[in-house]
Amino acid sequence: MNGAQDLGGQMGFGPIAPEKDEPLFHADWEKRALGLTIAAGAMGHWNIDESRHTRESLHPADYYSSTYYEIWIKGLEALLQRHGFISAQELNEGHALDKGVKPKRVLKAENVAGALAKGGPCDRPVGAKPRFKAGDRVKTRNFNPQTHTRLPRYARGKTGRIEAVRDGFVFPDTNAHGKGENPQYVYTVVFTGPEIWGDEADATLTVSIDAWESYLEPA
Repeated sequence: MNGAQDLGGQMGFGPIAPEKDEPLFHADWEKRALGLTIAAGAMGHWNIDESRHTRESLHPADYYSSTYYEIWIKGLEALLQRHGFISAQELNEGHALDKGVKPKRVLKAENVAGALAKGGPCDRPVGAKPRFKAGDRVKTRNFNPQTHTRLPRYARGKTGRIEAVRDGFVFPDTNAHGKGENPQYVYTVVFTGPEIWGDEADATLTVSIDAWESYLEPA
């Protein structure tokens, strides 16, 4: 979907101003936001793609006026309601009114380090051979789905070159909506600056993205 998070190439938001020596967290509550999100995800009722899509589905006015971890918490609230763990009334009142859904599993304190070390690998085997090879010219699809996608707006309908063929990975566009992992090969695709940003762009610049195979067509 063309959500509020997809800002590449959009004007009017001012320059990017990285914070020098930025800390991992700006407040203690942000640590809790991260911990809650990880612990809730470990219950096994949604995957990382649904979680990401939920955050990206926030109303633009809400998304743009929220800090990074505020977006995480708002996304988590939506997930917990969607999957029956809490109700809107409970969220408003700040305490439980019903038992809600029972978690499939619970991440206990003694297992956190191991779970974090393991991570959530999303590489998967793919039965067929890659459709493209390094050096091939390809064109990205031009679509505007209402559902989840990892192909940014600025790179749609653009012609580039395959720089590298990666392994097979879970396809987020279907995985976010419970339609299966459907793994595909991922490719690093390089575009020239003018191809992405137009005739006035610096011709010496290049932009690269990682694109799932179904995003690409032969050029």
